[in-house]
Amino acid sequence: MMTSSTKQPDLRAVPAGAQGGGVRGRVALVTGGTGGIGAAVCRTLADQGASVAAGYWHHPERSEKFAASMNADYPGQKITVHEGNIGVADDCRNVVREVISQHGRLDILVNNAGIAIDRSVARMTDDDWHKVIDVNLSGAFFIAQAALEHMIERGTGRVVNVSSVIGETGNIGQANYAASKSGLFGLTKSLAREAIFQLNKAGRPPGDGLGVTVNAVTPGFIATEMLAGMPDKALDRVRGQIPVGRLGRANEIARVVCFLAADDSAYITGQMWAVNGGLDM
Repeated sequence: MMTSSTKQPDLRAVPAGAQGGGVRGRVALVTGGTGGIGAAVCRTLADQGASVAAGYWHHPERSEKFAASMNADYPGQKITVHEGNIGVADDCRNVVREVISQHGRLDILVNNAGIAIDRSVARMTDDDWHKVIDVNLSGAFFIAQAALEHMIERGTGRVVNVSSVIGETGNIGQANYAASKSGLFGLTKSLAREAIFQLNKAGRPPGDGLGVTVNAVTPGFIATEMLAGMPDKALDRVRGQIPVGRLGRANEIARVVCFLAADDSAYITGQMWAVNGGLDM
């Protein structure tokens, strides 16, 4: 683990707007946070004044490089990295506990970690199916379950699930991936409703405060490592389907994630935000 020693202020009872209505001073956990969309989310959150905990699995060299770069670029904020397999429930719980232990609390969870194992239905193995579901859907549930317990106890929090346009449209060779990303829609809405139910039950009705919200972002085709291995002709076909005529950029997803994570987004919950260049119009 890599950390800085900067102590963070206690925002346990900070009213809406007291931090400028954004994410300044908040603590955010971003799963899959050391590369691609996750790294862009971490940087955008840090740019706006949040302290960041980035989750990762495998690639320790990349995570160390990422942490060193973030700590150099944001010396006044606490940046940490946390290893855990999001496809394992106990790892999800341990990562949340570790973040809370090191940062003192958790204000924002971005469920970004995801994998793809693409095969036709006829060729897809049991393992291909379970691995993708375990990481993309079950992992999102288990880490959100642990984070929401903490957030509801404090009366404030933001959860943003990163789904995909493939969850809306489906795709040949991606039945497992599409099912996992579509499942995040139902998970997002259910967690959003339950968060409000639990706040009321605990005598902490959202009212005019920050509350606990759960939303999802559905990226289209984004220029990240996940598309890096796609043949040029296939990429050209994809671009031809996108009304704006190009792939998305990771920072364009990050902007929407940070908007939903902000204090001032307290009136938005249970919603799916499409960022796909008009692909699903």
